[in-house]
Amino acid sequence: MKVILRLAMVLAIVAPRALAGTTIGSTGRDGEVRGVSVLPASGKVDIVIDVQGDAQVTDFTLANPARLVIDLTGVRLAAPATLYDGLNRGGVKNIRYAQFKPDVVRVVIDLDALKDYQVEHVAGQVRVHIGTERTSFAAWSSATVTAAAVPPPRKAERASAGEAPPVTGGPQRAARVTTPTLGRSLSIEEYLAMHRADALQSQAPRITVQWDNASIEDVVAGFAAFSGRTIILSKDIKGNVTAEIKNQPWDLALNAVLESQGLAVQTLPGGILNVVSKIELARADSTVPITTRLVRINYAKATSLVPSVQSILSKRGQAVADSTSNSLVITEVSSRIEDVVEFVKGLDLRTPQVSIQAKIIFVDRTDVEELGVKYDLGSATQFFNQLVQRPDPRTAKPVDTNLDGIPDALVPQSNFPANQNIVDLGGNSLSALGNASQEVVNPALNLIFSTAIGNFDLTAFVQALQRIELADIQAEPTITTLDNRQAEILVGDRVPIRIIDVSAVSTGTAGGGTAVPRATVQFQQTGINLRVTPHVTNNRQILMEVHAERSNVRPAAVDIGFTFQTQQADNQILVSDGETAVIGGLTVTEVTVTKSGIPFLVDLPILGKLFGFTSQTENRRDLLILITPHIIDDLVAPTGQ
Repeated sequence: MKVILRLAMVLAIVAPRALAGTTIGSTGRDGEVRGVSVLPASGKVDIVIDVQGDAQVTDFTLANPARLVIDLTGVRLAAPATLYDGLNRGGVKNIRYAQFKPDVVRVVIDLDALKDYQVEHVAGQVRVHIGTERTSFAAWSSATVTAAAVPPPRKAERASAGEAPPVTGGPQRAARVTTPTLGRSLSIEEYLAMHRADALQSQAPRITVQWDNASIEDVVAGFAAFSGRTIILSKDIKGNVTAEIKNQPWDLALNAVLESQGLAVQTLPGGILNVVSKIELARADSTVPITTRLVRINYAKATSLVPSVQSILSKRGQAVADSTSNSLVITEVSSRIEDVVEFVKGLDLRTPQVSIQAKIIFVDRTDVEELGVKYDLGSATQFFNQLVQRPDPRTAKPVDTNLDGIPDALVPQSNFPANQNIVDLGGNSLSALGNASQEVVNPALNLIFSTAIGNFDLTAFVQALQRIELADIQAEPTITTLDNRQAEILVGDRVPIRIIDVSAVSTGTAGGGTAVPRATVQFQQTGINLRVTPHVTNNRQILMEVHAERSNVRPAAVDIGFTFQTQQADNQILVSDGETAVIGGLTVTEVTVTKSGIPFLVDLPILGKLFGFTSQTENRRDLLILITPHIIDDLVAPTGQ
């Protein structure tokens, strides 16, 4: 009765803001309300209130949320109030009714939006016609729901439907009817399976117990003795439990047992646990007045807390974020508003800051060794050599080298003239070339050796090169961020890349057009990139998701633009405060050996290098990524919180 009177006071205050009002009927005091139904009609939805006797009907609407209120004066509620099943029928989202005053029954119709309606009082009924475009839905009646609760289903029928056994030892009530709002009661095994992860993380004392048709009173008393908590049972709660629980946290085991019986637990002031029926709890919430509270958020963003808060609100609750003041506007039933506010305060915690220092070390070393020997063997009568050009001595001309007017030297002219055919009948001559086409690019050593062997000249060319390239790159990005907030630091260049599309545009007449290339420019990001999301655990360790990357651009070996060299590591690690961890290490070694020379001779042991060219290139790349986090803020909340 206290709950009903509180609801009456709230509705009496907001009633003067009604948008419309209608009074139908007489002022009798002997009527009864026996049920409420929702029926589809052509272009409208009808809410039918079964009224026996005379009644005075008054109606008005309320906004935010949209509601239509019907007060029936001079009647009493003859049948117990039944919960609506939660389905949206033509815009009707919920129906609640109760004995508002000793002679007034109030029916509250929750709508998705305020619409035109008509109230009609005919014999034995009060009909409310609400215009709607959705008329294809199943009818609902409180009388049908109440009748479904009696008689109770047989055991075989309950097993086939997957329901928990009904409460025994007491009258059957509509509370045992499963509705979409309340859902099916889970068995103990199903509940524990769904909360297996919670059981692994729970620090509560564990219990191992077995019940064989034990009463719910004895089961709850056993949990109270084991935990040392005060647990009380609400009135008319009966039932028997047959189950076995092994090594489970006691609070999780208690919730599993209560869930299997269709019960729930409430935490009262002082830490007292109150076991109540979930149906009775939902029915009480439907008649308790709602309250609105403004909760200011200090550290988090109000908009980010809305999904978490909405997950614990009742069907009548609502949470809205005010970005101007960074506050949450919470609307909830009066019996739960304080729990919701405490939940919000638990989310709005001062989080520590984490400074993360990464070190990216990249070493690129290239060793090049090249050695080659060329040979030229020829005589004075051979003139086609590629390594040493030998002019024809018979075409020598006198030259005055000391400029005294008297020729004092003969200078051979280069090779045979193009317009002369010279036949040498002096005999045979031998010539040879070795590795004439081989070359060391930019050699560090060019050694030429020449000797005369009889009528032949032997000239040897030795080329050698050793080159070492070393690139040692060390980057040490440092970034500071809040706990559970992603942070990113990027230092580098954006490299333009030209892309040519030859099929972009066609010109010319039909059938004879040509494609005009179209060039576009895209930018590729290169440089040092560190992206990290830290989380400080309860034991002051730091769990991090890290992405570290180093990239650069190089001209391609062929005319295709650029190549992008990238070294990166993605990892999730757990380290202590100030501890350095290696999140990535990579060593790549490439060795390329090229050998060319005179067949057979180049393969000789030791001496083979004198008859060919050898090139050895060794490329070694080392990548090392280190990361060190530091907690630079404490977890102590400031005073005044």
